[in-house]
Amino acid sequence: MAGILMKCLFFLLSVCLAANFAICTTSNIPNTKKTYIIQIDKWAKPDVFIDHVKWYSSLVKSATAGEEEERILYSYQTAFHGVAAQLSEEEINKLRAQHGVLAVFPETKYQLHTTRSPLFLGLDREDSSKLWSDKLADHNVIVGVLDTGIWPESPSFNDTGMTPIPAHWKGACETGRGFEKHHCSKKIVGARVFYRGYEAASGKINERGEYKSARDQDGHGTHTAGTVAGSVVRGANLLGYAYGTARGMAPGARIAAYKVCWVGGCFSSDILSAVDQAVADGVNVLSISLGGGVSSYNRDSLSIAAFGAMEKGVFVSCSAGNGGPDPISLTNVSPWITTVGASTMDRDFPATVKFGTGKVITGASLYKGKRNLSTEKQYSLIYLGNNSSSPMPSSLCLEGSLDGSEVAGKIVICDRGISPRVQKGQVVKDAGGIGMILTNTAANGEELVADSHLIPAVAVGETEGKLIKHYASGRNATATLKFLGTKLGIRPSPVVAAFSSRGPNFLTLEILKPDMVAPGVNILAAWTGALGPSSLPTDQRRTNFNILSGTSMSCPHVSGIAALLKARHPDWSPAAIKSALMTTAYVHDNTYNSLKDSSTATPSTPYDHGAGHINPRKAVDPGLVYDIGAQDYFEFLCTQQLSPSQLMVFARFSNRTCHHSLANPGDLNYPAISAVFPEDAKVSTLTLHRTATNVGSPISNYHVRVSSFKGAVVKVEPSRLNFTSKHQKLSYKVIFETKSRQKAPEFGSLIWKDGAHKVRSPIVITWLASI
Repeated sequence: MAGILMKCLFFLLSVCLAANFAICTTSNIPNTKKTYIIQIDKWAKPDVFIDHVKWYSSLVKSATAGEEEERILYSYQTAFHGVAAQLSEEEINKLRAQHGVLAVFPETKYQLHTTRSPLFLGLDREDSSKLWSDKLADHNVIVGVLDTGIWPESPSFNDTGMTPIPAHWKGACETGRGFEKHHCSKKIVGARVFYRGYEAASGKINERGEYKSARDQDGHGTHTAGTVAGSVVRGANLLGYAYGTARGMAPGARIAAYKVCWVGGCFSSDILSAVDQAVADGVNVLSISLGGGVSSYNRDSLSIAAFGAMEKGVFVSCSAGNGGPDPISLTNVSPWITTVGASTMDRDFPATVKFGTGKVITGASLYKGKRNLSTEKQYSLIYLGNNSSSPMPSSLCLEGSLDGSEVAGKIVICDRGISPRVQKGQVVKDAGGIGMILTNTAANGEELVADSHLIPAVAVGETEGKLIKHYASGRNATATLKFLGTKLGIRPSPVVAAFSSRGPNFLTLEILKPDMVAPGVNILAAWTGALGPSSLPTDQRRTNFNILSGTSMSCPHVSGIAALLKARHPDWSPAAIKSALMTTAYVHDNTYNSLKDSSTATPSTPYDHGAGHINPRKAVDPGLVYDIGAQDYFEFLCTQQLSPSQLMVFARFSNRTCHHSLANPGDLNYPAISAVFPEDAKVSTLTLHRTATNVGSPISNYHVRVSSFKGAVVKVEPSRLNFTSKHQKLSYKVIFETKSRQKAPEFGSLIWKDGAHKVRSPIVITWLASI
């Protein structure tokens, strides 16, 4: 934990320095206009204005001295209330003083967090249709995907056999270059674009080089949309790899594409407008595979918008980020957001490196090209690094760093880092190299991510990489590469991906994050027709499907399963759906051992995997759920030392006030339990409260099992919950009594059992004085 504290302090210092730099920069150019998101109290509208939009416009004009130039980029009216406008620092300071202005957020840039999985998750079994669907109820569920758009011609978006679009849908199909009305269908029910914030920050979109429409040029949005709700496609594959039947998690659900990301990134004003519009359109689930760092709850516009969506009954799923294996690397940590980390599946794409000595090392690759190396021949091997811990441009195979006279005709060893993995192979190819071995560094450990390279290339783990580089340092080192196709039944699996961002939750230790992990490594899903599978401009190949890795890929798995749960249980709240996913998650791999962390090959913890790996077949019938309403989340915020004006950004819809019903943040009725003892060693007992709702058989009797801990005795009162009706709520206390304060957090679980269900909550106990 001492290391975690140092990282916390470093993070805070970095934030402060960045903030000071930004303040100094803007103060030197006070008249420079920038985009700000202004949150306004909808209830403060004077009667003289006939609607909120005219009032918002009046407020902005009052700060700009009535200037005629249109400053407003967006007006928000559903999940968020206010405007995005271009203003100078002087003008924004004037606006802050206006009656009704709750908060001001500077524009923030977000980044994307970039089939076997249905079968791996148990969704392709014969009885799955009976388990999940009742008269095609899932056809009424609409998932909004905030991403880079969609490629409508993909076979994954075929609407054959789908029923008419649900009557509750109020969305639109916006047209533009490459996207017409007919591109929407009974599967793609809506398509919208949001670019005003992007253009304000980056200049006009080059429409000759980028589609200023919902058409997806990047591929990321098509891939995530296909993962969420792609139709069944037989014979799907990537250049022969991963051949089989592809389908999204909820193949009967509808997709609404909201394009918020462009070549230069994704901007908060556009994202906020998309969330606001999606909720007004009538989505049931929002899938958001992007993030922008961590801000306090009241300073995070996406968090505030997600709160508004939750109030309207919309389930919001976000990626945890790709900052692992570093601790405290999470994004999207608000408790009303479902935060998803990434794990592997039991499928791999092995490839081998064979030395001149005959030794063989196994790695991974998706290479499929005309330029193959003979397995009967050996090729010269070269590494242009110095085997120290400090990488060099040449060891990283960065653009322009390789000397053709040195690498021509050879297999080049390249370290991961700085530049995209597939781009390194292009650099080797351009310099005359005939193959590449991509070696992990300490940051990546032994995790293997397969790529569709443009040159024969094999990725290997850090340990194997060191062996290869040591061998290459000798005289006359040679090797050859071999590609073995697709292999199933990999053990152990799942494993937590090394890149998956980790906890603890920097903002609130009492809220365990991530919430869960889902498949996010080497995922096959739909792909754009505008790019090759490597995403490099030089790649002229075109495929209907691609294999990608990232928490961007794990997030839509959860979004799609949430859509299935919504179809099966239309009365469940977003919190009930999250609870069902968390309490039924598993924490053992297919070797019946504890889930492992790919970066260390040791058992992972709830800071890595949250409640565990999703288990959709169990989630449909969880037995009990921990429900949380909007007021409950607001009560949680009341424990976060926010001022009344800061709390107001969450209270706008119902004029909420603090009832102080939670003694501490850990009392929120969350499916995970995190007990945090303060630094004061005199506090040796801590009591947390939970309320379970029976969603199983009306008469159900549960008894509890709790892990043992070195540092504390944990008691549950009562130890039995006897339900006599469905939807009945029963409460219990979890009492933590310190035996000896531990230097590191302890992990365990609390499980309620009734013979048919196991309702599991992870437990984390932290003693702050030990930090």
